[in-house]
Amino acid sequence: MPKIVINSAHGVILEPLKITHTLKATTKTHSHLISQIDFRRLFDIFPYQQVKFPNKAALVRKQNLGWEKYSTDECITQINRVSAGLLNLGLKRGEKVGIMTQLGSPRWNFLDFGTQQIGGIVVPIHAQMKVHEVEFILNDAAVKYLVVANRELYEKVLLLQEKVNPLKKIFTLEKLPDIPHYKDLETEPTARHLEEFEGRKASIHEDDLATIIYTSGTTGNPKGVMLSHKNIISNIKATIALVPVNCDKRTLSFLPMSHIFERMVTYAYMAVGASVHYAERRDMVVENLKEVRPHYFASVPRLLEKMYDSILENGKERGKITQRILHWAIRLGERYEGRMRLIYFLKIKLADLLVYRRWRRVLGGKVEGVMVGAAALQPRLGKLFSAAGIEIREGYGMTETSPVIAFNRFEPGGVRFGTVGMPIPSVEVKIENPDEDGEGLILVKGPNVMLGYHNLPERTAAVLDKNGWFNTGDIGKFVHKRFLQITDRKKDIFKTSSGKYIAPVLLENRLNASPFVDKSMVVGFQKPFVTALVAPDFFQLKKWCEANNVHWTAPQFMAINPKVEQFMQTVVDEINNDLKSEERIRKFHLCYQPWDI
Repeated sequence: MPKIVINSAHGVILEPLKITHTLKATTKTHSHLISQIDFRRLFDIFPYQQVKFPNKAALVRKQNLGWEKYSTDECITQINRVSAGLLNLGLKRGEKVGIMTQLGSPRWNFLDFGTQQIGGIVVPIHAQMKVHEVEFILNDAAVKYLVVANRELYEKVLLLQEKVNPLKKIFTLEKLPDIPHYKDLETEPTARHLEEFEGRKASIHEDDLATIIYTSGTTGNPKGVMLSHKNIISNIKATIALVPVNCDKRTLSFLPMSHIFERMVTYAYMAVGASVHYAERRDMVVENLKEVRPHYFASVPRLLEKMYDSILENGKERGKITQRILHWAIRLGERYEGRMRLIYFLKIKLADLLVYRRWRRVLGGKVEGVMVGAAALQPRLGKLFSAAGIEIREGYGMTETSPVIAFNRFEPGGVRFGTVGMPIPSVEVKIENPDEDGEGLILVKGPNVMLGYHNLPERTAAVLDKNGWFNTGDIGKFVHKRFLQITDRKKDIFKTSSGKYIAPVLLENRLNASPFVDKSMVVGFQKPFVTALVAPDFFQLKKWCEANNVHWTAPQFMAINPKVEQFMQTVVDEINNDLKSEERIRKFHLCYQPWDI
């Protein structure tokens, strides 16, 4: 059993405990110390879990045909092996280690915590970033060592190595011949390593920089958001007070860990002792959901939209009676508000018996809650899936706020669909210069607000005032007294050449709601009318082509097919129906590839 040394400034340290004959006294002292134990830095989370909620399946990944489990103790061992390897490479405190993968994994966590606990700074890089963006990040952050997922990313970065002077070595998680592998990085820690670990840990304060996360915009280079241990820890503690996940629950992670949303959520899972399972690939998420049978997971709205489209598509293959029952259940669910009168409650129970329970089986049959963020969720989908027993809770946040600002609660009365919920504990939100409808610029203050933008003091000063208020750039208002509703992004609003202000998010959300649209972008600044770039959902479009005798070739040719263009015009016309004249999309262009911003 470990000895627990509590340090109010520096978190938790574990040391060997010598067994004595004064068992009762030791047990009493040990229980008292456990009740006081806390985590103040990110790398304290696993030692905290080891004492409070030791888990035989703390982290789990798909390996060949089975799932490989790491216990809490094994996780700490692996983290220490990474730390020892980085010390052997000569990593100094404050130096940067980059991680570039498509999805998370136990090794992602080992690299993350193993770097942090010896004072290194973790720089996650999104795998879809363009080559010039990756080059900028590696140079701007002065990344010394980089770990990438596979050969594709290795070759992408290898071309840049001569242009990135600080970069000393690249490792891969995938085992490849003649290329440094993750196993070549880690090493068994010696007594000297362990002594240095403790010395470095003791010197790291909760206010110290933990990570730099680069966010890309529509113009210019990515901005490096600097987050401290305290920034993220404050968000973790606020979140676990609101989400009823605990050490008896299973979770699934399938969003990129390069985004703070998924990273913070997985930290929160670990802090309460829940098992974290990592999806093997993005195209295997549905299969992994059935295998893992998670109780909770984080998602983006697009997954729910695709699930809804799939429900409708499968319904078309059923008989007319089944189709009518399906559409009745959908209409019923879209009216759900949380509180139910008796007649509505009985109808929901009938719909559950006939329809909804089949939807839950697709997600493994055990789902208790889904946390949704990163983009706006259609309120009707939140209502529908919640009515079906898949509780959807939308939140709002930004990388600069670690990320959560507001969140809909799971307890009764704590959710309002169409809003992003109430501000989380310790976070203040105010609406600056509200208009007659109460709408105004959203400002945020709290321990979750970033340290600043890396190497960009002027950009930092532009969004963060001397009193600690962060300018989100979003427009919103409070409804039902305490629920925050986002109405638009101030920096996205543009004026056409006719002097009309357009809110593109509203139009993009309408377009994206169509099963035939994968992604859209509305433009029109200083132009006479609104135009849209539309990336079709080619899976759905192919089915439409087959049903309408339109010869299918390849996306790049279908995007310029006159019959397809004519059909997509009907989709746009339907969206334009109840819009003001100046808001209507007058022209659109089909793109055969989606884009990343």
